[in-house]
Amino acid sequence: MFSKSGIYKDIFKKRSEIAVKELQKNGFNAFYIDNSKDALVRILSLIPEKATIGIAGSVTIREIGLYDELLVKGYSIFSDWGEHRSREERIDIRRAGLVSDIFLTSTNAITLKGQLVNVDGTGNRVAAMIFGPKKVFVVAGANKIVDNIEDAHARIRNVAKPLNGKRLKLNTPCSLTGRCIDCSHEDRMCKILTVIEKKPNLSDITVFIIGENLGF
Repeated sequence: MFSKSGIYKDIFKKRSEIAVKELQKNGFNAFYIDNSKDALVRILSLIPEKATIGIAGSVTIREIGLYDELLVKGYSIFSDWGEHRSREERIDIRRAGLVSDIFLTSTNAITLKGQLVNVDGTGNRVAAMIFGPKKVFVVAGANKIVDNIEDAHARIRNVAKPLNGKRLKLNTPCSLTGRCIDCSHEDRMCKILTVIEKKPNLSDITVFIIGENLGF
């Protein structure tokens, strides 16, 4: 029986291998991992006992089961995902994540030139990726690999932000229409654009690319 899964897997692997080589040239630690199960084992093996963990609002981190495993293992986690908290509590949690031992996040896009491209509304996620935590682990599905920065912007505008807006139940134009409309909505997610061209001087960043369609 004909199946598309093998074809996608092969293309994902080829593009991932290119991205990994370029990320390494740019100073990042970078690895390709074939599937989520192996990625979970690999990442957990790199997290020391009693480490403090900051976690961004990443669907990918939760899809591969990493968030749940860290909870089970009793790590001290700074994440405001899915729980009702006051504005002050959310701010305190996000600030704590900036000085965690390990910060876990995904990325909106990875270019084939080894660049990490992200858009944020608040900025704690991209701030942590640049400086603060002792180590940063970026976990992304191969579906987030794009050819260049222009394609990264298109992916963010027309895929990542509309889907995240829907997930967060925002009334932004993109979450309602499925496409980017330059807006001034109070919940606008596109306020901060970062392109990490090379590993920042004082940061320790490891990028794990998984050969699956993960996250938004």
